[in-house]
Amino acid sequence: MDTENQDDFQEEKFEQEELAKVDTDGLIRVTGMYKDWFLDYASYVILERAVPSLEDGFKPVQRRIMHSMKDLDDGRYTKVANIVGHTMQYHPHGDASIGDAMVQIGQKDLLIDTQGNWGNILTGDGAAASRYIEARLSKFALDVVYNPKITEWQLSYDGRKREPVNLPVMFPLLLAQGAEGIAVGLSTKILPHNFLELIDASIKHLQGKKFKLVPDFVTGGIADVTNYNDGLRGGRVRVRAKISQLDKNTLVITEIPFSTNTSTLIDSILKANEKGKIKIKKIEDNTSSDVEILVHLPGNISPDKSIDALYAFTNCEISISPLSCIIIDNKPAFLGVSEILRRSTDHTLSLLKSELEIKLEEFQEQWHFASLERIFIEERIYRDIEEEETWDGVIKAIDEGLKPHIGHLKRAVTEEDIVRLTEIRIKRISKFDLDKAQQKIEALEGEIAQIKHHLDHLVEYAIAYFTRLKKEYGAGKERKTELRLFEDIEATKVVIRNTKLYVNRKEGFVGTSLKRDEYVTDCSDIDDVICFTKDGKMMVTKVDAKTFIGKDIIHVAIFKKKDKRTIYNLIYRDGKGGASYIKRFAVTSVTRDREYDLTQGKKGSEISYFTANPNGEAETVMVYLRQVGSIKKLKFEVDFADMAIKGRAVKGNIVTKYPVKKIELKEEGVSTLKPRRIWFDETVKRLNVDERGELLGEFKGEDRLLIITQNGLAKTIKPELTTRFDEDIIVLEKWVPKKPISAIYWEADKEKYYVKRFIIENEDREEHFIGENPKSFLEIVSTDYLPVAEIVYAKVRGKDQKPNELVELEEFISVKGIKALGNQLTSEKVKQINLLDPKPFIAPEETAPEEMEVVGEEALNENTSKPEGENLPDFSEGKLKKKGSGNDESQIKLFDEE
Repeated sequence: MDTENQDDFQEEKFEQEELAKVDTDGLIRVTGMYKDWFLDYASYVILERAVPSLEDGFKPVQRRIMHSMKDLDDGRYTKVANIVGHTMQYHPHGDASIGDAMVQIGQKDLLIDTQGNWGNILTGDGAAASRYIEARLSKFALDVVYNPKITEWQLSYDGRKREPVNLPVMFPLLLAQGAEGIAVGLSTKILPHNFLELIDASIKHLQGKKFKLVPDFVTGGIADVTNYNDGLRGGRVRVRAKISQLDKNTLVITEIPFSTNTSTLIDSILKANEKGKIKIKKIEDNTSSDVEILVHLPGNISPDKSIDALYAFTNCEISISPLSCIIIDNKPAFLGVSEILRRSTDHTLSLLKSELEIKLEEFQEQWHFASLERIFIEERIYRDIEEEETWDGVIKAIDEGLKPHIGHLKRAVTEEDIVRLTEIRIKRISKFDLDKAQQKIEALEGEIAQIKHHLDHLVEYAIAYFTRLKKEYGAGKERKTELRLFEDIEATKVVIRNTKLYVNRKEGFVGTSLKRDEYVTDCSDIDDVICFTKDGKMMVTKVDAKTFIGKDIIHVAIFKKKDKRTIYNLIYRDGKGGASYIKRFAVTSVTRDREYDLTQGKKGSEISYFTANPNGEAETVMVYLRQVGSIKKLKFEVDFADMAIKGRAVKGNIVTKYPVKKIELKEEGVSTLKPRRIWFDETVKRLNVDERGELLGEFKGEDRLLIITQNGLAKTIKPELTTRFDEDIIVLEKWVPKKPISAIYWEADKEKYYVKRFIIENEDREEHFIGENPKSFLEIVSTDYLPVAEIVYAKVRGKDQKPNELVELEEFISVKGIKALGNQLTSEKVKQINLLDPKPFIAPEETAPEEMEVVGEEALNENTSKPEGENLPDFSEGKLKKKGSGNDESQIKLFDEE
């Protein structure tokens, strides 16, 4: 039996069982009632309450509110309570649901012109009672929502009134307002879109061009719509509040994510602070017509890190899952927003056509009767009825009188037409002006010709219609939500570490409750901890109150995922009396709570020397051997820089086959990793090492970034990937300490342009170099060695035009302090200043570091060791020559072994 037949069989069997449940007295049991009644209820909730219609974009309650407002419309404001009461004639529910729905429409500021306290979507404050607030239809609503002549009508729920099946909305209103509803078995969540972009998309659809729609929220904010999925199931929109740094200890939130308000946002920040995810001093909410939330930070907290933490742990970033479900032909359907717009635009096209056809018919009727009237009066047919004594005779006399003159008419003359002629008053006949009558007929003919032209060119007419809507109602409806790609914020990198981690090395425990034992570092409850024990075991586990790792712990630290720059240097003994091996490796990814063996697994293996190096440092150690047999040399040097960085599972290379007495640090090393190449992604305003955006250069540990902003602020920072950058940055590059910065700025106090050249002397301080007057502004800035500027002088009345002048800034002024005023550029009136290409210059070469081995990061995950026998030279014979150690210094943790 196939699936379809099997389903039919099961359905028939179910119906028979239900019939069998009918009692002899005809009563139906609950199961039978549930089958029908539940489906009826579900259908009612879906069609009549929760899901909007494609044709007009309204839910039933919204449609009835709009119809009631048109009933009551006289151009003046009406009490909302009156509108709600009037709507109850059409809507079979209480006044509360009608009032709430009306407030939601009014807050969208598109269809209803409001007066009074309608609440605040920014703060979440509710509207005043319906008896205190007023409303009327907006001009836009009157223009695009109503046309009784093309509206399909039906009886209201009690049969006393007529209400529209759908309002003839000639605009993609559903996408402009958005919609949200929960029905039985399904829900809908259509996000609002920008008014102007919807019109542009409708025009593109009519022109046969492609278009793309993305949401736009009245609350503004920043949105990443990469995964919007056209509003269908499975899509996701990430929305963030707009946060900026007011000063070094204050953040300001000026826009909030859609579906949140300032109250819920502040609550989420306070909860995150209580849980220790972020650290704040206090919050001030100064929101009125615009959002302004001040977040005050403690003095030792990074603003950049705090912004990321707000996004990671609070409602400053939310994820919205759209679900575009609408009613089409009395059935729920799932359509993408692009398809909704196409169908809505096509529906508008058909409505415009119907409207034109009705107007054409009306004008043709007017032309027909105007022509009959002219014939009736001009040919004096009204005199033919003077002798008639009966009504039939009158009708017949007029009909006979018209016949010779109606050959040009578009349709036959009916009795109704003749009756209308008999109703013309004598006064009108006596004052009849033939010329005016002819002009009226010609004007009607012009209207008819124009409408026929519109019908023949319907698409062009619709495009003109949408263009008119954009021109008349588009002011102030520009996009509010900024579109941007979001970088993923790793919670472990931005969480405030407000808990202390301790270790009991001998017993092998780590945790936050071991307060009597050795303090390791600050941590948070979402951190992971990496631990190494003396027997060569490694484990990564989550921070907890107390966790057993293994006895004799030699190293504990916070574990960073995908960390390729922290390199572990290790020498271990293979078994109880075996040879000693050396290896260098990184730990980029592990399985939590799994024990990894860094040795070859033989019983009695143990670590003789271990360091963790945050920037891949490679030190030199002295190995001391025990006096066994005929060993010639009891101590020798080992340079970790001679070892390639490989995976943690490698065997390593033999250091010596003889017993080791101890290993001591001889000389701290420098990084053996390549300088890190850093890019700046303009889209997300973030640094990265993934080759996205503009390459800023190769950075060593001490290198810094130079930042200059439009408001004349200069500073240097370490190139941390978590740093956030503002929109007003005009210079972002690798800082060369001795390279001068040249600037031309308007000095507001002197009311002249000044030139200055300076270097940044204090790398840890940010300074304004154009003065403190807020009216001063930066004209041009250059970090070239020999910049050239062009002065374009303004034309002065009564004087000859002064030619443009080139200024070589390096010759114009010497390098001075950053606070110096500089030299006046010119006393003449300046039209504009242009920065030209600099003069050629060979920059001084930096001192080259001593030769050292540089190992690429691509070798980090090689899980293979050298072939047997391909070991390091015999250190015990002193045959290894040490390379230059360079000039970098780094902190190294050392564990000695006697």
